[in-house]
Amino acid sequence: MSALPLTCLPASSPRERGEESLPRAAAPLLGFGRLLRRYGFAIAPEQVSCFMQAVTLLGPRSMADIREAALATLAPPPDRRDEFEAHFQSHFYGNTSAMVEGDADEETRIKDDGGASQEEIEAISHQEGGELSSGAEQLSRRDFQRDDDDLAAFRRKLASALPARRSFRTVRTHSRGKLDLRRSLREIVSADGDVPSPLLRRRQTVPRKLLILIDVSGSMKLHTSDYLKLAHTAVQGADRAEIFTFGTRLTRITGALRIRDRDQALARAATQVDDWDGGTRMGPTLLAFLSVPRFSAFARGAAVVILSDALERGDHAELEMAMRRLSARAFRLSLATPLAGDPRFRPATAALRAILPVIDDLVDGSSLKGLTDFILSLARPAPAATTIWKRVS
Repeated sequence: MSALPLTCLPASSPRERGEESLPRAAAPLLGFGRLLRRYGFAIAPEQVSCFMQAVTLLGPRSMADIREAALATLAPPPDRRDEFEAHFQSHFYGNTSAMVEGDADEETRIKDDGGASQEEIEAISHQEGGELSSGAEQLSRRDFQRDDDDLAAFRRKLASALPARRSFRTVRTHSRGKLDLRRSLREIVSADGDVPSPLLRRRQTVPRKLLILIDVSGSMKLHTSDYLKLAHTAVQGADRAEIFTFGTRLTRITGALRIRDRDQALARAATQVDDWDGGTRMGPTLLAFLSVPRFSAFARGAAVVILSDALERGDHAELEMAMRRLSARAFRLSLATPLAGDPRFRPATAALRAILPVIDDLVDGSSLKGLTDFILSLARPAPAATTIWKRVS
């Protein structure tokens, strides 16, 4: 493999434009990163870019240099090093006889909707008719039926009801601001030394991000349809809403839910999610979410709402670790469980007892009306979940 310079584009560039600008020698390196992601390795786009830059710096003089660059930049976990080596041999040497030991069912796979460009998002969001139709047969895994629920009021109120923060950007104001010295001096010069009214600026207030994580496992199948409708309305009503589903895998469906027509949006989301009504690996999937830098940034300073019954399979240590890390990043971390709709409900499981001190809210998630009222109240202070449930118990 010749040591051609590798031109690495920013992660926000469209995939097609980025691939056209890459030299042919970079194609196997880019393909190796995609292969690892397909088999559940948490590989961020920035790591693939660093991998190609490392290969450029090393020459490379041999395949050993490429292997060392991959280990240093892609950083496979120690317990999956053998699997990483098998994929490396298969991809670069064509050695398909290498067997990977371990239970493939225990892998947490991450599926991203691609992060469409702003032009694509605007085009999709205005499609209401048959622009998305296709003559090819497509088998979906879930069917969402139209019902008579009305989420229009929730959509209208959401943007103004979300918690707000002070941005570092400033806007002009006529009062209650700091002196805009540069513009004021410019006005004085243009007025030949006269002192006009001072110009003021203040830091603007912007709504915080809203991050919704939806459990689509078998124990939640009675509520999944309502949760997806709520998520679609949230994306339509808030400028900075992000939606993920999790069960045994993690899937970002924000792009699909930006389609204005709800039936079309949910139909597209249904084709993207592969683990409907399956098992639950809440802890590993949340850790996988936090392991991707771009996803983890969605939670920083955001109002995070997890829609799940929190019935974790096996040890809850990973769930507790993930919730602690989420709580440290988020402005407010809330768990809405349909089990809380029963008056006899108490957070008595080991998993709920472990995460109760680190979450801000543990609320009823059994009805759309209750969920919409709770999300609209996120900006208002409330007692901690531990305080409320100790009082109830």
